[in-house]
Amino acid sequence: MQRRLFLLIFLSVILVQNAKAVLPPFNYAENGTGPIALTLDSLLTDPLLDVSQVGLMVYDLTADSALYCHGHRQTLRPASTMKLVTAITALDCLGSNYRFTTMLSTAGRIVGRTLHGDVYCIGGMDPLLSNDDLQSFVESLREQGIDSVAGHLVTDLTMKDTLRYGEGWCWDDDNPLLSPLSVERHTDVAQRLLSRLLADDIVFTNNDNVVTTYNDVVRIGAAPDSAEMVAVRWHTISQVLMPMMKRSDNFYAEALYYQVAASASTRSARAADARLRERELLSRLGVATGTYRLADGSGLSLYNYLSADILVRLLRYAWLNPEIQATLLPSLPVAAIDGTLKSRMAGTAAAGNVRAKTGTLTGVSSLAGYCIAANGHQLCFAIINQGALRAAAARALQDSICDALCR
Repeated sequence: MQRRLFLLIFLSVILVQNAKAVLPPFNYAENGTGPIALTLDSLLTDPLLDVSQVGLMVYDLTADSALYCHGHRQTLRPASTMKLVTAITALDCLGSNYRFTTMLSTAGRIVGRTLHGDVYCIGGMDPLLSNDDLQSFVESLREQGIDSVAGHLVTDLTMKDTLRYGEGWCWDDDNPLLSPLSVERHTDVAQRLLSRLLADDIVFTNNDNVVTTYNDVVRIGAAPDSAEMVAVRWHTISQVLMPMMKRSDNFYAEALYYQVAASASTRSARAADARLRERELLSRLGVATGTYRLADGSGLSLYNYLSADILVRLLRYAWLNPEIQATLLPSLPVAAIDGTLKSRMAGTAAAGNVRAKTGTLTGVSSLAGYCIAANGHQLCFAIINQGALRAAAARALQDSICDALCR
């Protein structure tokens, strides 16, 4: 079963990659002396930059040329703008129709109303898996006339490696637990599923004796290749992207990161596999190896290092790819409207105009996304401020820059 699943993922990736168009060359231009350039020059005299670094790049997508650059090649910590790397890479290699799946399967046989064999709950690291989905699994068994299982309930966690935290995460952060099988952020899936099965009068037996305790029923293992699907629950990449980007949800970002990893590997997915896909994309965008460091999918890691130039290249690529653009753009927070930008830029020209991903770590504040300039040109931009001990000051500078771009 899992080999077939990995083969389907592999074939879908090949089809998506074969459909990619040749990207036009990335164009740099000298910073001009127009109103936007002069305003940005003025804003970058902010005293905040006497004690912190900033990488800034603005690209005119309509003219297909860089509009403004300042420290754009500095390698800085991106914080949660790292989620843009994850999202764009995922849409590029998985496609906008990709689904996160959780399966219930068995290699057993049904005799009368008894299933002789183990029941496998195969985790696919779906962050949207809910108690309602578990109830659907119960109903699927019931629909086959099963009221007893002469076997165990086995949770299959082999979709990813056994590491439960990301590289470079701080021990005292509110870190998500990286399990392939969780319900509403809780990893007690087997207990919840067992409770629902018993409540629906589906019992487990051992030598014809009914067993109901967790330790007697539940096991951890891998579903055999001969296992057949009983039921599947799924959620789309668009459903996952919305909370991931709007709320900057780290758990959703890591779940998507490991979907990318699974597409690059025939074994249990590792973070290194996801990084392989990211490096492949960055290489296609003309980014030289050694000019960045990738660690995780959410931006929690202190080991991530990117430049404003790299983020802009990714944003440009997403804009030029209609499928990626159509899926990514609605997920981005809108200034003064929703998500992590809901309380920012109100009363400015950027309100309702800027769509961008925020990023915040101690000493780091970043913003990257899209806006429309006063002349109707579509712009993308990336701002990374590092070393700012007052995040509010860094956000104020970002908001002023966005206002200037939209005026």
